[in-house]
Amino acid sequence: VEKHQEKLRAQSKLMYETLYAEQIVPALLEESEAVVTADHLHTMHQALETVETDLTETIDATEAVEERKTRRSERSVIRKTKKKCADLRDRELKYTAQLEILGDRNSYSKTDPDATFMRMKDDHMQNGQLKAGYNLQIATNNQFVLGFDLYPNPTDTRTLPPFLHTMLEHFRHLPEKIVADAGYGSEANYEMIMDDY
Repeated sequence: VEKHQEKLRAQSKLMYETLYAEQIVPALLEESEAVVTADHLHTMHQALETVETDLTETIDATEAVEERKTRRSERSVIRKTKKKCADLRDRELKYTAQLEILGDRNSYSKTDPDATFMRMKDDHMQNGQLKAGYNLQIATNNQFVLGFDLYPNPTDTRTLPPFLHTMLEHFRHLPEKIVADAGYGSEANYEMIMDDY
């Protein structure tokens, strides 16, 4: 998504610079701004619609055949540019929405945006597959479930800090000893437990 958005923004910038040079759209960007946003593209689309309407009125009012042909070809170029501008705007909005859903994850499922693609355990055919899923964390004491939470990140090392924080909110204090398997072991987690809990 980031690569596609980068290419799209380069195309948008080039279109803006061309339309600005031809005095079709007003100045939309400051000198320091490098990104043409969806709002800029919408403004460009409206300016192109105005130009198209003016050309249509001119064509309707013109009697000379050659001048009408010239104006029609100009209008054709404006219509194509307007369509391209609308396409760029819609794609910019789509990519921005996808990046917002993605957050700090590296993937998400289109059917369940909260789920992340994770490498699941092998099935009976020994096929390890990427599937949309959640990382379930459960806290127990003497085989009683004290609490649970779902996380979108696939690794346990990154779920331990928020899970301990959730447990602390529910119970106001944590047990003297926290026992977890090796999947939670990282220097950052050890330091976090020693400093915060």
